[in-house]
Amino acid sequence: MPADSVSHPAARTFSVVDLVAAALEGRIRIPEFQRPLRWQWQDVQRLFDSIIKGYPIGNLLLWKRSAPAGNVMLGALEVNARSFDEGWWVVDGQQRLTSLANALCLGSEQDDRFALAYDLRDQKFVRPGKQEDGYVIPLPVLFDLQKLIRWFSKDHPEAGEMLDEASRITRAIREYQVPAYLVDKDDEETLRDIFDRMNNYGKRLSMAEVFTALHPGRNDSSTEPVPTFQRIAEAIHAERGFGLLDDDTVMRAVLARRGGNVGRDIRAEFSEHARDARDFGESPTEAYKGGQKALNLAVTFLQEEAGIPHLVFLSYRYLLVVLTRFFAHFPIPQPRNVELLRRWFWRAVMVGPGPFSASYTSAGRMLAARVVPGDENGSIQRLLDEPVNGKWQLPSLTGLRTNSAQGRVIMSALWSLGPRSPLTGEKYERHQLTQVIRPEGTLADIAQRILNREPEGQRAWASNRMLILEEELPEPLVKIITKRQGPLLDFQEGFLISHALRVKDLEHLGDDRRDMFLIGRQAFLQDIVREFLERMTGVNLEDTPPLSSLNLDDLDEDDEDIAD
Repeated sequence: MPADSVSHPAARTFSVVDLVAAALEGRIRIPEFQRPLRWQWQDVQRLFDSIIKGYPIGNLLLWKRSAPAGNVMLGALEVNARSFDEGWWVVDGQQRLTSLANALCLGSEQDDRFALAYDLRDQKFVRPGKQEDGYVIPLPVLFDLQKLIRWFSKDHPEAGEMLDEASRITRAIREYQVPAYLVDKDDEETLRDIFDRMNNYGKRLSMAEVFTALHPGRNDSSTEPVPTFQRIAEAIHAERGFGLLDDDTVMRAVLARRGGNVGRDIRAEFSEHARDARDFGESPTEAYKGGQKALNLAVTFLQEEAGIPHLVFLSYRYLLVVLTRFFAHFPIPQPRNVELLRRWFWRAVMVGPGPFSASYTSAGRMLAARVVPGDENGSIQRLLDEPVNGKWQLPSLTGLRTNSAQGRVIMSALWSLGPRSPLTGEKYERHQLTQVIRPEGTLADIAQRILNREPEGQRAWASNRMLILEEELPEPLVKIITKRQGPLLDFQEGFLISHALRVKDLEHLGDDRRDMFLIGRQAFLQDIVREFLERMTGVNLEDTPPLSSLNLDDLDEDDEDIAD
């Protein structure tokens, strides 16, 4: 193409006010080939810190193109948008634009990623407090001049001396200018080329991102792009409170539903040739919807049957991929097979990926291939076969790491006791986990230490951990559990049992024998973990299939032969 015929991008600058307004009216759109939203709270915090300091936050690259009417999702923000002859499709800058729009709009506090406030005393961005504090202003209030005036004049006059500081931050955010390039070109391939070049110099796309770009889903009613893996993860988390699954796990779950080889080449997944080799002949959109349904059933099984209340308790994510394939083909399994599936899951956890060449991908592929459509009983029996039926050892309770597979097994055993709150005596409910564990969090968020410092030689023992969902306690945990009077008195016995605490072990703490407390509780925990795993794995029990799998006609014939 001659050089003079190339349409060069137009350079412009937009204020934050202009960009947020464009997002709220639905002019800003996300193309189907974009990566899922990756930023977490710390990233959003750094963005706004850079803005008020006047630091550059990078250029935007926007594609001018018509945008149809419809529901537009931008992070947690949902807009019922009209059609635009000139929509702004984001080629580069999705994370920044999404963070700006969500953090500055009312309702942002409902999504932990975008919940920001400004602490006037410490002059920094923080998470909004549970208790309203006139000196800690939520960003949507700070961004809206009318709300800001009301904040100081009516709601919090006690913080009036900080009005100048608040006004300074408001101006810094509202007037900040973001440079942008607007490309006016109809050729989508050119934009894909730009996107590919911008995102592959020094940083490779993940397999899930490549899959989404190659196989975009679309709505039936418009050309509006349909989010895939991230939206599936968010929908399941919203319904089940399981935590946000990563894109790679969701992608492999979608693949597993359609075929046992989860490591196959994804480029031709929906080609005519591949359709014949897949379990379901369908479009990408149908595959994403079907994958979400099956994955949701697998998560439900983990929570309600297998004792895994939240993602942070899951030792191996490839097992969730295998479960997705099973529930895709057998959404309502027979009760006996549900029991056997629970045994398989926990045996597979204890065996780990080692027998499968120590590779998560190999383990997932080999196990998923054992699930054969139309053969529920046979699929279960094959899953239970070697090497899953091999011997395994109890997890070590010393050197505990909450992010390890063994650490998660131990914490699952503790959760099975039904731990109670040290403040109310009430049993913790599963939904409370999502209120405490951040999207990027781990079991360390709730596995609190009893002793701040263990004796020499007893560091990182499991006996020094308790599952506590309160983020703040009125006094150290060790003092609460050793009290003999006060609010804990009425429910102390039930509370102690729910946390694997025995009075005879606690007496050592009263005598300042911390080492003996840890030794005694460690032995008790060993028994609890053993009993939990024996119950879950069904060790030494027969794994016979449901009675419905037996051919009763053959049995009747055998009886007749005996009678003759």
